[in-house]
Amino acid sequence: MVMRVEKLGRNTGDLLKALRRSLFLLAVYLASTLVIATPAAAQVSVPAVDLQCLSPNPSGAVDVPVYPGATLTGFANCKVSNPNSYVERIQIQVSADGLVVAAPGTITLAPNGESEFQTTVRADQRMTMSGRNLIVTATVVEANGAPPPNIAESQVQMIINILQFSRLQVEATEPFLQLSPKTDHNFEFKVYNQGNWADKFKVGVTDDSRDKLEEKGFQISIPLVSVEIEGMAAPMKVRVMVRTPKNQGWTDEYHTLEFEAISEFSCRYETSGCNSMAQMITIYVRGVYLPGFELIPSLAMLGMAAAVIARRSMEDDEDDEEADWREAAPGL
Repeated sequence: MVMRVEKLGRNTGDLLKALRRSLFLLAVYLASTLVIATPAAAQVSVPAVDLQCLSPNPSGAVDVPVYPGATLTGFANCKVSNPNSYVERIQIQVSADGLVVAAPGTITLAPNGESEFQTTVRADQRMTMSGRNLIVTATVVEANGAPPPNIAESQVQMIINILQFSRLQVEATEPFLQLSPKTDHNFEFKVYNQGNWADKFKVGVTDDSRDKLEEKGFQISIPLVSVEIEGMAAPMKVRVMVRTPKNQGWTDEYHTLEFEAISEFSCRYETSGCNSMAQMITIYVRGVYLPGFELIPSLAMLGMAAAVIARRSMEDDEDDEEADWREAAPGL
């Protein structure tokens, strides 16, 4: 009986060992199956898209010129990519804070394919200088001909710069004026800022004009040397104080005064150089006549009147002589 029990115990132990060995082999098999299956599972992915946009400008922003005659457009170069094994149809949406935009509506990409396109924005002429947001969004709307099971999109945000430009106009309120010698007068000029943002203007009489006038005996004074004007605002009035020469002489003379305004913004930032505008006026200075300023014209008028009176007197005398002659010869 004891031997039978011992034999049964040994059989039970062997059975347990065999069972453990089988479980161990099964675990190894399952683990190896998972290791082999994991890479295959990793290759299965959901639809996705990648979008990149770059500006050709060093600043990274989309610059839009709006001065008269400009193209009024700016653009960004974009690339959309399909990073998986689906054939994807991708929708492109663009917003630019109210500006007109142009871009492809949809793009179809093969597995692991990519495509480049251009996003263009257009502004209005003379639009006020400002910064706006450009948002480009690429969204997968079909994967292998069916709606994607997930939301797959990529978005890029950029800055749009509506560039400042300078433009001005100068107007003289008195383009021609007659003055007497040693007379003070304030000439007034209007300076208009026709640019799309505030600008500072250097104002004054040109050096060449000032030199010639001072050589003739003029005295010139300018209270303001620069003015700041908002874009498209009312004109700023600039005065030029002038005193005519003390000793004019016996003859009349014409003199030219040239007023100029220069945009400081254009001198600093515009590649074409300083933007300026000049306005010329004519100053007519009468000569000095003795004994009075208006003596010669008065004498001329008196001479003309005397000639008319003398002529009428001679005509009256002739009429009287003819009447006397007819009375002396009534039969004729």
